[in-house]
Amino acid sequence: MPSIFSRIVSGEIPCYKVAENEEFLAFLDIMPLSKGHTLVIPKVETDYIFDIEDDSYRRLWIFAKDVSKRLKKQIPCKRIGVSVVGLEVPHAHIHLIPINQIEDMNFSKEKLSMSSEELALVASKLLNS
Repeated sequence: MPSIFSRIVSGEIPCYKVAENEEFLAFLDIMPLSKGHTLVIPKVETDYIFDIEDDSYRRLWIFAKDVSKRLKKQIPCKRIGVSVVGLEVPHAHIHLIPINQIEDMNFSKEKLSMSSEELALVASKLLNS
């Protein structure tokens, strides 16, 4: 059974896309820790990030770096925090999270509630930057 992220890649489930190329996709987390919280994924479903082939793994991080620069430009914050947890969805992914303090990366804290309009506006700014 395909992961939810594979279903997003195939277009079966919509997302708030912020960047895409032939290999990778970046989209907003709909239950974000902060405004602009973005997920970066390989389009090929791989459960564990360290199982990704080396060249693709390097390209994934370069893609994530580009997305982080867009985030930093569009979302006021001190840094873009990076996290790879790998337990929530069986599809490798990188969290890029605009942060101002370490507590902003706490996955146990209450998630932001953003409307679809707010998410679409943030995605549009990032996609077009």
